Amino acid sequence: MSSDHPDRDSGRERVRLESLSVVLPAFNEEQVIREVVSSISRFLPSVADLFEVIVVDDGSTDRTGAILEEMMETDPALVAIHHSRNRGYGAALRTGFSRARFDHVFYTDSDGQFDISEIHQLLPHISHADIVTGYRRNRKDPLHRKLNAALLRTFARVILGLRLRDIDCAFKVYRKEVLDSIDLLSDGILIDTEIFCKARRKGFSVREVPVSHFPRTKGTPTGSRADVLFRVIRELPKLFRDHS
Repeated sequence: MSSDHPDRDSGRERVRLESLSVVLPAFNEEQVIREVVSSISRFLPSVADLFEVIVVDDGSTDRTGAILEEMMETDPALVAIHHSRNRGYGAALRTGFSRARFDHVFYTDSDGQFDISEIHQLLPHISHADIVTGYRRNRKDPLHRKLNAALLRTFARVILGLRLRDIDCAFKVYRKEVLDSIDLLSDGILIDTEIFCKARRKGFSVREVPVSHFPRTKGTPTGSRADVLFRVIRELPKLFRDHS
């Protein structure tokens, strides 16, 4: 496992990692994918000596995959993986996690609703916790998505005993040993809930840190699609059985 050591940036103490894998799931994000991936690639030298950016194109039907292929020609840190069909958010993350090579793994979404520079707020805690997860201090999503998230949070708290502010916040850094030690099965948005449940069972620790969240300005969110919600309904009973 890599060791953390302090760095100085504009007079503020920062934590720098020896190595970091960044995983982004992507589905039909042609309007923002170039900007999001480029900003992450430019930023990562400030936080890690070695790094990679793994983008999993989850069966996009627009130009997301083609844009990623173009970007790989000039970005040696970028790895694009393509699913032949849309397999789901969790499936995309599982593919990315399995490909990650480095001692710490960070994931975020490819829709531009988070600021990669706020990883600086997470990293100081990675020496004291196995998972450091952001929670959105002011979530900039439509009301129906907030309601869906509240229902999931209630289920996780009451049924699974997970007392977290924002389970599905897509701004998390893991020690790679956490992901290597658990067998992930979720194809949908329950992937975060599954990780927390299985990590807790193995005794891994979690720290929560507030992060900013921004409105989606381009592209179409998929979190409320019928097939996405159906996958949640299908996977919930299994998650409950595994917990019981």
